This record gives sequence, structure tokens and C-alpha cells, in this order.
Amino acid sequence: MSYLDALPERYRVILCDIWGVVHDGVNLYAGVAQRLLQWRSEGRVIILITNAPRTAEAVESQLARIGLPRDAWDGLSTSGEAGVAALTSIGRPVGFIGTHADRVILEGRDVQIADDDEFDQLACTGLDDDRREVGNYKSTLEDLSRRGVLMHCLNPDRVVVRGGVPEPCAGALADVFLSLGGRVEWYGKPFPAIYKHALGLAGDPPSDTVLAIGDALQTDVLGAAKMGFDVVFVAGGIHAGEPFPHDFGPQNGLGDWQPVAVVDGLH
Repeated sequence: MSYLDALPERYRVILCDIWGVVHDGVNLYAGVAQRLLQWRSEGRVIILITNAPRTAEAVESQLARIGLPRDAWDGLSTSGEAGVAALTSIGRPVGFIGTHADRVILEGRDVQIADDDEFDQLACTGLDDDRREVGNYKSTLEDLSRRGVLMHCLNPDRVVVRGGVPEPCAGALADVFLSLGGRVEWYGKPFPAIYKHALGLAGDPPSDTVLAIGDALQTDVLGAAKMGFDVVFVAGGIHAGEPFPHDFGPQNGLGDWQPVAVVDGLH
């Protein structure tokens, strides 16, 4: 019997990452739906928590297309929701880097997107439909930095694996922008706001009753550890089966911290 088969009773709320744990961007991982349904049948609350730069509605639609049953989870917290709230409060058009589909989603939530260069803040949801390498953005990011534009990064992930192929995310562009002297506001893991939103969906439980599950060390794992949650590290996701680094705690100011379990997946 695995650790996941006999999860300790004290974990009443499970914060579960999506990409790399539930699916690979194309297909639902085998056994995931059954595992989440099992935990819900035990009376646990399942909150899916993701650095997707989209609204909860958009992510819910994607999960339905991939085949995850709606009754496999209770709530959904996205970095996009936090970003939308900040962008709509600006009250004037912002620049945009991302796909056309993401732009449509933001505009559908009343985010004003500029059609010219008359903006001092910018929403970044990831790479656009044409430039699929981070290096293709250097000149654009240099110009934005010179102008003092503030970037709102709606996905702190640096890379995800879509159908087995690595794909850069908004966080990779934000890193380059910072290296050029630019300013960035981050939304999503490992920053506290997304966890506070997720806990609110679960009724604000005590931290010692929360278990976080994720596959990305610097977002899923680090963020949850800093919030004081126990963590299950999914090694079969973005880090492709690598062992949990023995020096993760010391390297991140967490002392001798370790995840409560390391698993290949939720099956």
C-alpha cells in the first residue's frame, strides 16, 4: 500500500497542482480521477491550485475537455484570477504578451488591452502564437524595460511539459525582463496570494490539516513549504523522475525541511 492509499486522517484539505500532476497539457494521467474521487469520498476537500494565467472558468473548461470529472474536486484557484483583479483595478489599457486565446479571456473579464504603445503596465500570460522561443523576445523586453513598464506576470512557471515536450511559460519571460532591469509583479505559486485564495475556497482550515501536492520545486513545493503545509512531491512531472534534492531545505532557507512523501504520480 502506498502513502497515497492510506493518507493520514489529519489531512482534511488537499491543494493539488494541475499541470504535471493531473495532466500533461494534453492527456489526463492514468488513475488521477480515481484518486481524487477516493479522497473526496473520505470527506476531504480537494482544491485544484494552478499557475495557469487564465480564469477559473477557462481552466474548468479545459479539465472537462481532458476528461476530469467535475465531482473529482471542490474548488479551483488560478494565478490568472489574482492577475485579473489587479489588471482591472488599473483603470486604463495595458500592454499584452501572450496568445490570442488568453487575450480574449482577459478582455472577457474587462481587462483593457492597448492597441498601441501608450501603456506603462503590461500583462504577460506566456509566449505568443508566433514567437515560441524566449530568445525571440529580448528586443521587445529591452524596449519595455527602457520605458519603465511594469510587467504583471500571470504565470510564475518557467516551463511546463506539454505532451512530453518542454514549453516555456510567462515566468521565463519575466526572468529575462528582470535581468534587463525591468519590474515584475508576480501572481501564483510560490507567492502567498494564490494560497490564501485557495484556503478561502476550503473554508480557511488550519495549516496543519492541509496537504499540498505538486511537481515543480520552485513553485509548488517552495510555496507550500513557506506557507507551512506538508507536501507530497510528484517526481514524475516536470522534473522527469529526478530524486528530491537533498539540499532543497538549506538552499531555500527552510532548514532540514523535507516533503512527507515522494511519489511518481497520483495513480
